[in-house]
Amino acid sequence: MKRIRQIHLLLLSTVFFSTALSANEAVWLSIDTESLTLEVKRGDKTLEVMENISIGRNGAGTKKKVGDDVTPIGTYKIKWINNKSRFYKFYGFNYPSVDNAKVAFDEGRLDDYSYKAVVSAHKRNRVPPQYTPIGGQIGIHGLGAGDKKVHKLYNWTHGCIALTNKQIDKLGRWMGKETVVKIK
Repeated sequence: MKRIRQIHLLLLSTVFFSTALSANEAVWLSIDTESLTLEVKRGDKTLEVMENISIGRNGAGTKKKVGDDVTPIGTYKIKWINNKSRFYKFYGFNYPSVDNAKVAFDEGRLDDYSYKAVVSAHKRNRVPPQYTPIGGQIGIHGLGAGDKKVHKLYNWTHGCIALTNKQIDKLGRWMGKETVVKIK
C-alpha cells in the first residue's frame, strides 16, 4: 500500500512539474502565408487560431526592396508596439534580420554600411535600421479604418500581416516585446 502511494505521488508530481514547465514556456506566433492563418502557440500547443489574415499584395518570400509588397519569410521578434497606429495597433518586427541583410548584401542589394548597421543592432538586441533598401516597418497590425470587405477578399498590405481590429485586440493579450514570430 505504501509503495502504491509513493508511485501515485510520483505520478502526480510528474504531471504537476510538466504542466508547470509548459505554462512557463513563452508564447510565440506561427504565421502560415499559404493558409492565411496565425496561430498563437505555447510550445507545441495551439492556444488560438486566427483565420483570414492578410499579407503583402505580392505574397510572401524574400523581400527584395522597399515597396515590393512582399511579406518576408523568416523568424522575427516583436521589438516595438504602437497602440495609436493608423492601423489601430502595430506590433513591429526586428526586420530586417541578420539573415535578410546577409542575403541582400551578398546579392548587392544592401551596401556595407547598412549591412553592418543591421548586424550591430541585432548584436545589441536593438531595433535594426527601418529605412534600408530592403525595407522596414514590417509587423502585425489591424485594419484601422480600412475596409473589412477588401481585407476578406485580397492580400492588401505592403509586407505586413494584417488582422481585423477585433482579432488584433484578441491577439494583444499574448503580445509583448520579444514575442517570437515565425513566418512560413
